[in-house]
Amino acid sequence: MRQYASPYKGHLAASVVLNILSAVFNIFSFAVLIPILNILFKVNDTVYSFIPWGTEGMSRKEILLNNAYYFFSTMAQEHGTMFTLLLLSGVMIFFTVLKTSSYFGSNAVMIPISTGIVKDIRNRLYNKILSLPIGFFSEERKGDIIARITGDVSEVENSIAASISMLIKDPILIIFYFGILTWMSPEMMIFTIVFAPAFIWIMGLIGKHLKRSSLEAQTLWSDTMSQVDETLGGLRVVKAFNAEKKMSARFDNVTDRMRHKIARVSTRQQLAHPVSELLGTLMIMIVLCVGGAMILRGQSFFGGKFMDAPQFIYFMIILYSVIEPIKELSKATYSIPKGLASMERINRILEAENPIKDPKNPQPLDGFRQGISFRDVSFSYDGNRQILKNINLEIPRGRMIAIVGESGAGKSTLVDLIPRFWDVSQGSILIDGKDVRDVQVKDLRALMGNVNQDPILFNDTIFNNIAFGVEGATMEQVVAAAKIANAHDFIMEKEEGYNTNIGDRGAKLSGGQRQRLSIARAILKNPPILILDEATASLDTESERLVQDALDHLMSTRTTIAIAHRLSTIKNADEIIVLHEGRIVERGKHDELIALGGYYKKLNDMQAL
Repeated sequence: MRQYASPYKGHLAASVVLNILSAVFNIFSFAVLIPILNILFKVNDTVYSFIPWGTEGMSRKEILLNNAYYFFSTMAQEHGTMFTLLLLSGVMIFFTVLKTSSYFGSNAVMIPISTGIVKDIRNRLYNKILSLPIGFFSEERKGDIIARITGDVSEVENSIAASISMLIKDPILIIFYFGILTWMSPEMMIFTIVFAPAFIWIMGLIGKHLKRSSLEAQTLWSDTMSQVDETLGGLRVVKAFNAEKKMSARFDNVTDRMRHKIARVSTRQQLAHPVSELLGTLMIMIVLCVGGAMILRGQSFFGGKFMDAPQFIYFMIILYSVIEPIKELSKATYSIPKGLASMERINRILEAENPIKDPKNPQPLDGFRQGISFRDVSFSYDGNRQILKNINLEIPRGRMIAIVGESGAGKSTLVDLIPRFWDVSQGSILIDGKDVRDVQVKDLRALMGNVNQDPILFNDTIFNNIAFGVEGATMEQVVAAAKIANAHDFIMEKEEGYNTNIGDRGAKLSGGQRQRLSIARAILKNPPILILDEATASLDTESERLVQDALDHLMSTRTTIAIAHRLSTIKNADEIIVLHEGRIVERGKHDELIALGGYYKKLNDMQAL
């Protein structure tokens, strides 16, 4: 947490100063009560005279109190008792204004710290999500990640506020209040100093298991978010299979478990107030009885003069004031463990290793001139079952290579290795003779454009979706790309044209329209290498024709690697690679592979039925 707080050192320093002022002004504001009570109740008939500072045989405290009494008694004699009471009341109000202003200021300067730290954590978490490889998210649920960036960060925010109080505000108040109490009556502090550590220890004992319970509660919150995300993504299937009751029962189960866990955490939290109230009352009553006994005796238990009644009342007020920061300190023992539990979950993402790293001395990659080479490439996701086995493949610049095979053959995995969404387990992939692991990832991916089976669009305007990833794209460039992608006509039919918002994941568009926007985006990027992952597999015949025409324009001047489900779309490919169980089993042109009568012909015949 220290790394997040370091940019806000100025605010922390201001908070320290303002909390000190608040404590000092609070002490002075209540100190005015002593002469007020003396005047109102005429506690004694002592006639005071001024005593010079440093007079032998008297302590500084005795001299200060004597001279204060002398000053106010003289004022009452000269100007009247009522005038003196009004003046003292004004002084008390003045110090109270200063105290409350300092208290407000100390809290106000902390707001930028807590909100700023939360913003920094969210930004760092989001940027980490962007930097992590795709493989990381195959093992994490999207709802769980959303829960960490929302609920967990909110818990951290509450913990930050508690930490600031525990480390700055409350210790300052406790030190100053105990300081004035000790100055007033060291012997009375013997009866009070024991209670503060006992207070905190008992409250800490109650919250001992709070961190573990909070961690479990946050995990259940992640389960809830995951189920909501799954439901929204699969709502059409849920309704089609009349599975509303089943999904409702699943959701009710996880929310019920979360309710029980949160109830346990909240019950433990609610103990803070009554327990602290009880302990505070016990401390006040013990001190009151001990102090009252010494006042009745007229001297302390250790001999010597004891406080008079107004001083003792002031002592009790300050003692009561110190209870509040002690209570806040004990509450922090609840909020901080909850925040630490959430921070553990956040750190699982922040501290996750990214195996896709740039080399220390990257080789330059300023274009694409020769081709792509796969040399004895093997790949496994988990180090056990190999998905690809000994792949050797040459893709010369300007050629179209198609990759076909049954589901699970490794087609998508093969093309994902080129932009380093994954790294090869064995072998190497070369671009223009340079291993892709020896160049910067940014330079590598700048050479490539992707068009996927499921178009990935954003809840933004058509213009921004086409211009995505291209800095400074103009409307003329976007329109030109849309025309090549056969998208311009349907865009202009929209009321707001290119400024039309397409909804979440392009929900306001048809499948063919979404795919053509995806192609327009790739056209605008103008990459020398194009990767098509079954770009027309999910389209109807008419949409497929429009999209295929757009793809033909896109592929005409580029090196293209196309994963094909419909073999009719890749008959004109320069070379067709047939994968079976992670191996290349056949390769050649369409007619050559048909003549072989092997896997490719089998796939072709199945689609011809």
